[in-house]
Amino acid sequence: MADTLYIIDAMAYAFRSYFAIRSNPSNAAGKPTNAVYGFTRILMKLLREENPSHVVVVFDAPGKTFRDDLYADYKATRPDTPEDLLIQFPMMQEVVRAMNLPMLSVPGVEADDVMGTLAVQAAAHEIPAVLVTGDKDMLQLIGPSVRVYDPAKGDNGKWYGHEDVVER
Repeated sequence: MADTLYIIDAMAYAFRSYFAIRSNPSNAAGKPTNAVYGFTRILMKLLREENPSHVVVVFDAPGKTFRDDLYADYKATRPDTPEDLLIQFPMMQEVVRAMNLPMLSVPGVEADDVMGTLAVQAAAHEIPAVLVTGDKDMLQLIGPSVRVYDPAKGDNGKWYGHEDVVER
């Protein structure tokens, strides 16, 4: 789509790839690369099939977020991110830099919130936005100028629009 901003959820695809690819591939230094591999495949599929003109890849910034300050038990029941996934984030960021794609992470703010803000700001400026994610929470942002696309869903990916939200 020409003149459409594709906002890519690096965190969703990092976690999805980490848990989906359990064959334990590693690099020459012995570091795991399963999440890097899956993330890179999804990113390349998106770029190849959609050929977006405007892209940003969004990562969580390390550390606490404003939500942690608002609610002490925020994500308290969620397990910590596995160490062998944490060490792959810099490699994924290196992939994004090597592809010469813009990358964004905002200290104190989760990637989801950054993505939502970008989509709403784009819509306010009459720029269509596509949230590239498998995170169903992002469906709440769908509107006339905002759609959700999951390239990892099925062979051809899955587009979500207003009708899909109503049906769901």
